[in-house]
Amino acid sequence: MSRPSDCRFIRYLDAKEAVDDRSLNRGVFEALSRAVAGLATPGPLRVLEAGCGAGAMLRRLLAWGLLRRAVYTAIDAQEELIKAARQRLLSFVADADAAPTHPGPLPLKYRDQEVSVELEAIDLFDFISREQGRRTWDLLVAHAFLDLVDLPGALSQMFTLLRPGGLYYFTLNFDGATIFEPPLDQALDRLIEGLYHRTMDERLVQDKPSGDCRTGRRLFRELKVAGAKVLAAGSSDWVVFPREGDGMGGGDGGYPGDEAYFLHFILDTVHRALDAHPQLDAGRLNGWIEARHAQVEAGQLIYLAHQLDFFGYI
Repeated sequence: MSRPSDCRFIRYLDAKEAVDDRSLNRGVFEALSRAVAGLATPGPLRVLEAGCGAGAMLRRLLAWGLLRRAVYTAIDAQEELIKAARQRLLSFVADADAAPTHPGPLPLKYRDQEVSVELEAIDLFDFISREQGRRTWDLLVAHAFLDLVDLPGALSQMFTLLRPGGLYYFTLNFDGATIFEPPLDQALDRLIEGLYHRTMDERLVQDKPSGDCRTGRRLFRELKVAGAKVLAAGSSDWVVFPREGDGMGGGDGGYPGDEAYFLHFILDTVHRALDAHPQLDAGRLNGWIEARHAQVEAGQLIYLAHQLDFFGYI
């Protein structure tokens, strides 16, 4: 895979889906699955996903058999992502008894699961303002989302959408470690990684704090402050590395799937975040970025990011 000429976000989301699949903590998911199986609800399980992107988590939960009978509400602020989620979901269940084309809820059957899916392009906090006191959900899902918001304020508002005793499943919460191997210049590597993390802490959206590079560890405290219990937690680290051909028909090596694109996108994200940073010489940054892109092209770059998954109830 050569370096992409553009870095389309939807392609990045598609490329990282397999990375997320193997990174998610299965022990945390199994705890969620047992709890969902034991829930006594008068009707279908009511699930709300915040920041659903292109719908990867919903497809994953269907593939993993979590949703026997459910109404699944998936929201994201970007209309383009909601359209992509709908398209990918219809493709995912193409062999099942469902191919609706109307713009309303999607009544889907997948294996032994029946799910009505509501997709909406709306900001989470606008959604909370609209729905508060009108509807409550049994399960709240947020995947690779909470490290993009002001955590204390977001949790307290999000939990108003859960019924008493409702469950939450918060996954891929970044926790302060980005590692690129092999090293190029260890001092420069550390400087770039440290400054990149700081941009997460200093991020503002509409002049409000929006992010934290240590969201994972902070969740232990902030969940407690918000009145939630943690029943399971564990690491969900991204580990992306080039495979080596096994000489036995197992492939020619290199990065699987579209993971080279995933790595190029991560590097471009770091570049955009640090471009014109006052503590970093532009020439040194550009040289570092180009050298890392070249490592991807040569099938040499190893990338790791530390993250945590959480499951519990309020």
